[in-house]
Amino acid sequence: MSDQPAESTCGYVYAVSAYLIWGLVLPIYMKLLSHVSPMEIVAHRILWALPFALLVLAKAGLLRDVGRLFTPRILGLMTLTATLISINWGTYVVAIITGHGVEAALGYYINPLINVLLAAVFLGERPNRPQAAAIALAAFGVLILTMKAGGLPWISLILAGSFGLYGLLRKTVPVSASEGFFLEIAILFLPALGLAVWVASTGQNHFGSNGRETALLIGAGAVTAIPLILYAAAARLLRFTTVGLLQYIAPTFIALTAVFVFGEPFGLWQGVAFGFIWAALAVYTWSMFAGRRSARRPATEACAAE
Repeated sequence: MSDQPAESTCGYVYAVSAYLIWGLVLPIYMKLLSHVSPMEIVAHRILWALPFALLVLAKAGLLRDVGRLFTPRILGLMTLTATLISINWGTYVVAIITGHGVEAALGYYINPLINVLLAAVFLGERPNRPQAAAIALAAFGVLILTMKAGGLPWISLILAGSFGLYGLLRKTVPVSASEGFFLEIAILFLPALGLAVWVASTGQNHFGSNGRETALLIGAGAVTAIPLILYAAAARLLRFTTVGLLQYIAPTFIALTAVFVFGEPFGLWQGVAFGFIWAALAVYTWSMFAGRRSARRPATEACAAE
């Protein structure tokens, strides 16, 4: 492999923290809202994330300069990332509350290898032979699931594809993590408000019906904001393929939670398919660490505020 730029230790901290929240905290939180419409959940995740995003900007002293972000190029790219992340959020919520958490986990297991493909096509980070072999192993695992289920695992593929493209585009936008998150939420705010109003007009809304449901929907903003800001910060401090490598922390916890907490089935063929994907990740992990030993910054490096 060619020499790669050194990576920030803080990038690893940000990434691991984001993936632990996504993999362990968020599935349980969403399951508590399983009786609420996915559309209402996603709408309130966006609506209540906006105050949080503004608070983060104000604390960082970036609020007064936010006007410089409203350029056609930045707004265009951030509209794309906002669309991708909203698709990802909606698919994830549907998967968790309808008992398809294992499929969600599969999607995020596939995502690191999607990142390798995207990095090869768009960033020139060509996979080496072990990484190419890992992609082939994962593809075979998906093929097994497709054959046994009688169709493609769409939840898994949508989650993997939308999040992979999101990470790729976010890496190219010249804004900080907190500024980028604010722009995405600001772009999505009016559509989310319209969606929440529409749900209320149909009489299917749970917001305001009792204290517990209202509190959970409001809290969904913070649960949404914190890991996404951490992830965006990590994406700017680490190589794209490194972010993909660390990503499988989340699906491990999602799968464990789905099977052992939610009681979702995990049969023989799912085990075989996951075995191929885990083998792919093992090969991929080995190839990444083998080429990275001399590319780290000192562990004492301070975390610069984004």
